[in-house]
Amino acid sequence: MRILVTGSAGFIGFHVARRLLEQGHEVTGLDGFTPYYDRALKLRRHEILAEYSGYAGHDVLLEDAETLASLYGKGFDEVFHFAAQAGVRYSLENPKSYIDANITGTYNLLELMRALPPRHALLASTSSVYGANAKIPFREIDRADHPLTLYAATKKSTEEMAHAYSHLFGIPITMLRFFTVYGPWSRPDMAPIKFAAALFDGRPIDIYNYGKMRRDFTFVGDLAEAIVLLAGKAPPRPGADGSGLPDIDSLSPVAPWRVVNIGAERPVELMEFVKTLEASTGRVAKCNFMEMQPGDVPVTYADTSLLSALTGFKPTTPLADGVAAFVAWYREYYRV
Repeated sequence: MRILVTGSAGFIGFHVARRLLEQGHEVTGLDGFTPYYDRALKLRRHEILAEYSGYAGHDVLLEDAETLASLYGKGFDEVFHFAAQAGVRYSLENPKSYIDANITGTYNLLELMRALPPRHALLASTSSVYGANAKIPFREIDRADHPLTLYAATKKSTEEMAHAYSHLFGIPITMLRFFTVYGPWSRPDMAPIKFAAALFDGRPIDIYNYGKMRRDFTFVGDLAEAIVLLAGKAPPRPGADGSGLPDIDSLSPVAPWRVVNIGAERPVELMEFVKTLEASTGRVAKCNFMEMQPGDVPVTYADTSLLSALTGFKPTTPLADGVAAFVAWYREYYRV
């Protein structure tokens, strides 16, 4: 099978691309290698993928419509779209980068899929779209109309854009809402690496909202497994037989489009995560307790009933095991 993975040198794109290559697929990877965080980490992920004979990687921004079109060529069987400007807090500093990458880049890809539709396109969204929702756990059929950051707003926009293209042009699309993903090869701007770096350097860890936050930490290996399984579950066209899990399904009534949560379904107190990291590193954290930051929410909590109904899979990696795998990678990669 010929597969396109955008953001293939990114944290999640790398893991999914590698899983697909291990299954024997031909993978074309696109990544812009932007300087948002350490390019060396992205390049190393890319080098690992390039060791597979079925991989062809390209340095391209999705905003570059002409180059993107040349690489899209005659189309793909499946498309996995992870390329984006990530980061909640960075959207306060450089908002335009989110419009360019997340809105314009996704539009360019949707236009190509309009002309040459894949069997199934899976596009990354985020739990941040739930924004100010007070009802937990978050379910895909809940409204998500009050994003708290531009990052979340652009991701919700891509969901709506994808729905319109799915409705108008019959492209089967699944939107993937991720919940606090962690594990080996994670981004340096994310809490696990920030915390680990501070622990090994003997620096204080910044703990927002005085530690009174809960996150649905999801191990990246579980996430990649869920995504690959969902690839075989393209949303049916409206009116198709057997289309319904009516009580929980987010399937559109007018398009082969749905949204699926991928999370661990077990929110963890932030200080519990820190203690787990302490146990795995053998270091004691110095905590700098701070107020809630703009755009933050006190809790994220996925209802993954739809994921389980569609695939029979639920993320199961215990936090201690996932953190241990992350720390082992961190020690090796950063030589500490």
